[in-house]
Amino acid sequence: MSAWLRHHGRSLAATLRRLVRSPGATALNVLAIGVALALPLGAWVVLANAQRLAGHAAGDPQLAVFMAADAARTDAARVEAAVAGAPGVRRQRFVPKDHALAELRQADGTREIAATLGSNPLPDAVIVDLAPGNAPAAEQLAADLRKLPKVALVQLDTVWLQRLDALLRLGAAAVALLAGLLAVGMIAVTFNTVRLQIVTQQAEIEVSRLIGATTGYIRRPFVWQGAVIGFAGGVVALGLVAGSVYLLNGEVARLAATYGSDFRLALPPAGDLAACLGFAGALGWVGAYLSVSRHLYGTQAQ
Repeated sequence: MSAWLRHHGRSLAATLRRLVRSPGATALNVLAIGVALALPLGAWVVLANAQRLAGHAAGDPQLAVFMAADAARTDAARVEAAVAGAPGVRRQRFVPKDHALAELRQADGTREIAATLGSNPLPDAVIVDLAPGNAPAAEQLAADLRKLPKVALVQLDTVWLQRLDALLRLGAAAVALLAGLLAVGMIAVTFNTVRLQIVTQQAEIEVSRLIGATTGYIRRPFVWQGAVIGFAGGVVALGLVAGSVYLLNGEVARLAATYGSDFRLALPPAGDLAACLGFAGALGWVGAYLSVSRHLYGTQAQ
């Protein structure tokens, strides 16, 4: 085990020295991988911030029950009793028509309109605050309330939330598809890079095989090369995305201020970013492994 670990250490050190000796080619390979990885990583960051913004904007869903014009207080009480025993209800309140008209007269933008009304056209209403994340129960409650007498309209504001959630799920699927395609591209880039390195070290590989070196022993330095290039590309991608978030946050802050919000773009948690770097290194490892294995087994067959 100690000899195995020592050879891994020597392979990693030799890989780093080899990459440093050709800084131009190394930088171009790392930059190409970094730009490719920055696309799905940036899309993931945008999607995560969109989900966070949707959570802030959505608030708790509400259900509004508007009574008929000739409804009595007992009819509204019947609605309140039906709501009280329903699942997913946080609170409810009865809004008399006179109170609703008074609020309309005090609100900016509707004060002049309310002043022209001869009589009160507003109905009594029962406003229900619902717990988020239970759309089927909310829809069932709305359907049950519509069947009650003297109920003119039941308005449920979760429809746009469901559409937003569907759009976010579509975005997540698109990001996953993009990440998968670019992951395959990164493996191909690493495959080709390591293949070129194998060609330059062909004589050294043949000598190693003649003195009894195993396939794993020969493969190890090249696999480390792929992993290092992939990890470095992940670092470049993270830097590009972090820089983009920093540059965009100024404009995002100005836009959010017009809505009275302090929303800012944010990077995912450190643990998630570390996992992305590990994933980039693993993709490089896979590309290098496939490249050197194909070469070794091909030469053995000959």
